[in-house]
Amino acid sequence: MKRRIAIIVFCLAALPLTACNTVHGVGKDIEKAGEAIQRSTK
Repeated sequence: MKRRIAIIVFCLAALPLTACNTVHGVGKDIEKAGEAIQRSTK
């Protein structure tokens, strides 16, 4: 029973960390797209 609780707690703790990385990656992609648009207008 303790092992199951530990696994559930670990999964719940890992979920926000993966979400942060995903959001951070999307931010980088949007930033690069904006830079490409700026370069094309020059």
